[in-house]
Amino acid sequence: MASRGDDGEDEIAALDAVAAELYALPPDEFTAARNTHAAGAPRSLAARIKALRKPTAAAWAVDLLAREGQLADALELSAQLREAQDDLDAAELGRLSRQRRQLVTALAGQAVDLAAQRGVTISGAARTDVEKTINAAVMDAAAAVAVMTARLVRPLEASGFDPVDLTDAVGGSLPGVPDSPPPSRDDLAERRARKEAERALRDAERAAGEADRELDKLEARLTKSRERGDQLRERIDDLQRDLARLQADAEKADRETDRLDQERAGAASRSRSATAAAEKARRLVE
Repeated sequence: MASRGDDGEDEIAALDAVAAELYALPPDEFTAARNTHAAGAPRSLAARIKALRKPTAAAWAVDLLAREGQLADALELSAQLREAQDDLDAAELGRLSRQRRQLVTALAGQAVDLAAQRGVTISGAARTDVEKTINAAVMDAAAAVAVMTARLVRPLEASGFDPVDLTDAVGGSLPGVPDSPPPSRDDLAERRARKEAERALRDAERAAGEADRELDKLEARLTKSRERGDQLRERIDDLQRDLARLQADAEKADRETDRLDQERAGAASRSRSATAAAEKARRLVE
């Protein structure tokens, strides 16, 4: 990895331009093209060009991804992962970690396919290095900058929480990574408290919404129950009126029955008397 010492910005820019051209070539064409560039360059720049190392197959495949613009999703996910880590959001971090593994696997497959399209076969071991390198770019901001130069010389690997080792990892210069101080404990506590407050607000709003919906359901059921009670009371009133009318009709029928029964008794007495008189008259005729 070249230093930004006393050689000047122009020479560094020239070196990076040559390196970008060289690392775009298939690995087996690298050495000859490097020597040709060095032969036509000023002495100090020529020495720097001659020092450029041939990339491994894995590093070259990742360079392909960077030049093809296939790493945007990975870098966006990297920012989301760092934010989740800063916010101590374990659930979000777990979800993003699963997404990271899926994305790394998919991008490694794309890198292998891109290499194959250019006549370069990536072995199983090299593919593993490709996955490790992409994963390092997702996990470490400085590694992401190195990958995006598209001038990787060797694969990268993220190990735990330590920074990714970028020593001699890039051909040419490595753009500086803006240093942002890690959030202080007070900042983390404030973010965590804000996250908790936001979560509590969402839970309270959800509970309030559920309570409102339950109240609406109960009020609807209460209205139906009242309407049903009113209908039943109206029906009872109708039935009571019908019952009173029927009772009056029954009493009237009873009185009529008593009257007719008395008339029948009188008629029966008269019938017996008439029958007896007729029988007496018949005997006199005989």
